[in-house]
Amino acid sequence: MGLVVLFVAACSSAGDSNPPPTGYKYYAYVAGGDSLSKHVYAFAINIATGALTAVAGSPFDAEWGPNFVAVDPSGKFAYVGNSSSFYFSDNVSAFSINARTGALKAVASSPFAAYSWPNSIAVDPSGKFAYVAHGIYAYISAFTINTVTGALTAVAGSPFGTAGAPYSIAVDPSGKFAYTANDSNNVSALTVNAVTGALTVIGGSPFAAGQNPESVMVDPSGKFVYVANRGSNDVSAFTIDAVTGALTVVAGSPFSVGMGPVPMNPVSVCVDPSGKFVYTANHNSDNVSAFTIDAVTGALTAIAGSPFAAGGMNPHSIKVDPSGKFAYMANAGSNNVSVFSISPATGALTAVAGSPFAAISASGEIAVARIAQ
Repeated sequence: MGLVVLFVAACSSAGDSNPPPTGYKYYAYVAGGDSLSKHVYAFAINIATGALTAVAGSPFDAEWGPNFVAVDPSGKFAYVGNSSSFYFSDNVSAFSINARTGALKAVASSPFAAYSWPNSIAVDPSGKFAYVAHGIYAYISAFTINTVTGALTAVAGSPFGTAGAPYSIAVDPSGKFAYTANDSNNVSALTVNAVTGALTVIGGSPFAAGQNPESVMVDPSGKFVYVANRGSNDVSAFTIDAVTGALTVVAGSPFSVGMGPVPMNPVSVCVDPSGKFVYTANHNSDNVSAFTIDAVTGALTAIAGSPFAAGGMNPHSIKVDPSGKFAYMANAGSNNVSVFSISPATGALTAVAGSPFAAISASGEIAVARIAQ
């Protein structure tokens, strides 16, 4: 594993496509992803150009094998999943974020024990709960978040079972439902108890997806779920029942990420904050597929020019910043981060000046935070 970059407000319900021009700073946090490394990399984002600059003091130490990172909706805390097979870390590091500089500081009592092999982290929209998907075992760990200190406490009954080993987890914008992409070629759907954070499997779950689903995302409207299927080179699309959380396959799904001389292997899927566009990081073909979303049906249509060259090797994760202006992608094979400007009219991608930006490691998740000053 290598670099993992997290962008909080983007590709989530917390995004805002028209943020105030002043009063916010934007940061990117990258979990190194290497079993023999403890590093989390922090970058300041130039919201005018999209360019990245290392935060003073970066990289910051987590525990061995940091693979995934998530930031709470307030932008106060960052959480990193550590899963080194060499050091048996299997825990979650918690950090407070300096709003002015973007620097990270370990929370008291961090790291917090988790079930084996934490593989993905999601924080619910209220900032009250954190959920960790375990990529080898069919479980999700659930924690309550101390909104003052950032400390984690296991939810009663945690870990909660799923239908297969979950590679990725996402919580819908209402905070009512959680979804996981499982190694058993399906998607689990669960309800979230708004008081306790406990999870309950939804009737009909799991729902069939493509082959080897590795990433799941809910659109900002809370109407649709998108899943990147690495093995079948496509994206599964579902509508969400607003009452039950159950999923129904969108007509035409799955949608191909495109053809090439080699299988593209999409490993990460992202929806922009406006809910107009979907992007996938294609690990094997070094490019990005881009789609428009039908706002009524959820169906996907390839954007002209897609797929777009990654600018790096073996892209592993992609996110859109909270303003909706830029897309960021961690490239595992070349240890750098590609940055693209997004056409607000078409969703097409154009590499920004200076892209890709160097990183020591880059084979995990990518994420961004917008923090009020």
